Amino acid sequence: MGFVERRRRLDTVGAPEVPSALHGAPQSGQATPHGRFLPRSRLLRDAMAALDSGIDEAQARRVIDGIRQEYASAHGGVPLGFLAHCYLGPPFVDHQLDLDHAVVRHFAPADTVPEPYAAARMLARSEAYAYIEIHSDGLAIPVLKDGSVIRP
Repeated sequence: MGFVERRRRLDTVGAPEVPSALHGAPQSGQATPHGRFLPRSRLLRDAMAALDSGIDEAQARRVIDGIRQEYASAHGGVPLGFLAHCYLGPPFVDHQLDLDHAVVRHFAPADTVPEPYAAARMLARSEAYAYIEIHSDGLAIPVLKDGSVIRP
């Protein structure tokens, strides 16, 4: 039987422990564009998942700061944002995270996803990916649940 991910919590009571920051995450040395294709750490993937679990604004801000720090130091720069499969249930199918404004926006199937996120929407509908990174140069990098990335 295949892996089944349970739905994420919407309330903060009893919500999962949120990584306060990604300090201590392995550093890959000097950040280069090739760092974009290095595997994503478990701590980074957990932090991304925590943002869709109904955490409060202060916790979300700390998690986002940790995500920015991890990407800047180990993966060649911070993406514009992310698009991912949404586990909130109907009517939502996917959601967008914008690191500049800490916006998590959920989309129903009929909703229009803004550019440059729209190009990654069909990938986000698949539960095969943890999330899809959207970079300022238009590159969309799918991240698998095990942290490996799919090269375009």
